[in-house]
Amino acid sequence: MVQIHGGTFLMGSDAFYPEERPAHHVRVDGFWVDAHPVTNAAFRCFVEATNHITLAERPPSPADYPGVDPALLVPGSLVFRRPSHPVGLHDPRLWWAYLAGACWHQPEGPGSTLDGRDRHPVVHVAYEDAAAYAAWVGKALPTEAEWEFAARGGLEGAAYVWGDNFAPDGRLLANTWQGEFPWQNLASDGYEGTSPVGAFPANGYGLFDMAGNVWEWTCDFFRPRHAAAATQACCIPRNPRVEAAVSSEASDYPGAGIPRMVLKGGSHLCAPNYCLRYRPAARQGEATDSSACHIGFRCVMRA
Repeated sequence: MVQIHGGTFLMGSDAFYPEERPAHHVRVDGFWVDAHPVTNAAFRCFVEATNHITLAERPPSPADYPGVDPALLVPGSLVFRRPSHPVGLHDPRLWWAYLAGACWHQPEGPGSTLDGRDRHPVVHVAYEDAAAYAAWVGKALPTEAEWEFAARGGLEGAAYVWGDNFAPDGRLLANTWQGEFPWQNLASDGYEGTSPVGAFPANGYGLFDMAGNVWEWTCDFFRPRHAAAATQACCIPRNPRVEAAVSSEASDYPGAGIPRMVLKGGSHLCAPNYCLRYRPAARQGEATDSSACHIGFRCVMRA
């Protein structure tokens, strides 16, 4: 883990997607954070010690999905399927599929393995799986503010965790999508899927993969926008935490009936022509019952 000293920083951004607004100052106390996302090897230790069965390995309860054919409620997870030709960007079902049998140790579905991927981030973990692992190791999931403060690495207001230039001197500094999403992946950064943790340079705080590779769970509920910025320095929020969804905002996004938590960091599937979210301010709401081939997590410890 890496020690992060507390401080005040500008959270969010007014320059990109609406959900990142408004940019506002936040104060966080010091904490420790994992230097990289939790790996397959580390998660395997947790499973072997606790016999934990991830959400993707359990059949969904019909009571949670009224109206759905029970025959379709089988264990599985979301897997990216790259189309062989250009497709419209209006329908994610053109490249996402719920695959029966896909889970953390079978990331591409039945027959796939983790051979050679011990140091890759664990994926296909739902929120409750990440929280269970964190509790087992005596840690916690970060708040959105903690995660973003750590990701910025001391660079106030920079677009990326390393500065404002995406590829300084032509060098790719994170595992993201190159080419035209979702059908053309040039893999110019050397990886078509996830990459081993630490494959790209650390940020200013010595943290790896704070941009790209896998999205990471936080412990904050998602709201479509940040709270209004404080007008006076004495009113800057300290260690903000969104404990529950705000009902008046819940209808602003699809699937409002399912609790959604904030994901941070973007993933190897983020591309400029579709999802420019490999930035510290970027955020996404994800249902707590979701798992996918590009979602992982890391942990924190507080004083």
